[in-house]
Amino acid sequence: MLLELTRWLEQLQSVFNLFGYLTFRGILSALTALALSLWWGPAVIRRLGQLKGGQPIRKDGPQSHFSKAGTPTMGGALILITVIASVLLWGDLRNKYVWIVLLVMLAFGAIGWYDDWIKIVRRDPNGLKSRWKYLLQSIFGLAAGLYLWLYADVPAATTFYVPLFKSVALPLAGVGFVAIAYLWIVGFSNAVNLTDGLDGLAIMPTVLVACALGIFAYASGHAEFSKYLQIPQVPGAGELVIICAAIAGAGLGFLWFNTYPAMVFMGDIGALALGAVLGTIAIIVRQELVLVIMGGIFVIETLSVMIQVASFKLTGKRVFRMAPIHHHFELKGWPEPRVIVRFWIISVVLVLIGLATLKVR
Repeated sequence: MLLELTRWLEQLQSVFNLFGYLTFRGILSALTALALSLWWGPAVIRRLGQLKGGQPIRKDGPQSHFSKAGTPTMGGALILITVIASVLLWGDLRNKYVWIVLLVMLAFGAIGWYDDWIKIVRRDPNGLKSRWKYLLQSIFGLAAGLYLWLYADVPAATTFYVPLFKSVALPLAGVGFVAIAYLWIVGFSNAVNLTDGLDGLAIMPTVLVACALGIFAYASGHAEFSKYLQIPQVPGAGELVIICAAIAGAGLGFLWFNTYPAMVFMGDIGALALGAVLGTIAIIVRQELVLVIMGGIFVIETLSVMIQVASFKLTGKRVFRMAPIHHHFELKGWPEPRVIVRFWIISVVLVLIGLATLKVR
């Protein structure tokens, strides 16, 4: 929106050429989302508090969580609103990748909103039934994957790359590409949702991964950088920097209110949407396996649930005291802030490892 205005103003004053640079608009996108989050946050929290409901607390969970009953949830709406507003202001709205990512965010956010609405407003702690939630996620995930396949501009946009090996690339047929896109979009949507169990635990790794994906997006959309770094060049992918920056800014703004002890919880509306967006961006820039590394916290949390369920069904015994794994450490006696910060540290390390693959090829 503002980008179009600055393009017109370039004819009058050359200083407006600055807005043509992705890096400059990315900084503005992050700062805008951060400012809007801090500005709108208190009003959104008050409005959510008026719903007279809060995040349901598991009765079999750590006793320290019982005091959180009644804390407003659905705070992820603040993240989505500020991200969308920032992208509409500073993004190139002619770019197809911008729109597909925003639509994925809105679609998965709507699923999460409905799930939260059932829990909070209708007072049903089970929320949206799992089969219906998964069906809706599958529909939108498959639709996004099919669109990216049908409208791929270059062969690189549908090739599966293995990090560390510059010559290992597997061209994907339609079914293969859509299947991988579906698994990453739906998988990371649920993975972030599982991680969102402690104050600030999910949002900080999301911010870190979004920043790293922004670097990959910038390099992938730049002909010279992608050639030098030997990563797939995907024309137009660079514009995703604006979305990644907006997520980082909105995430930090949300963390202002979500840090321990939280004033508001993200809820499914934020977790499902953000996870799906990370998966979608990784698909577009062809860094699926790198996302698995950088989003290792989300992967570990998901695996802990899968292992716990499989072990209990097969042997009747639990591997962890409680799943997801962050609750396991709480029940071992770790204070909640210690669990959160240590998981953040692990996330920083994993993101740095993922970024290192830019050169180690």
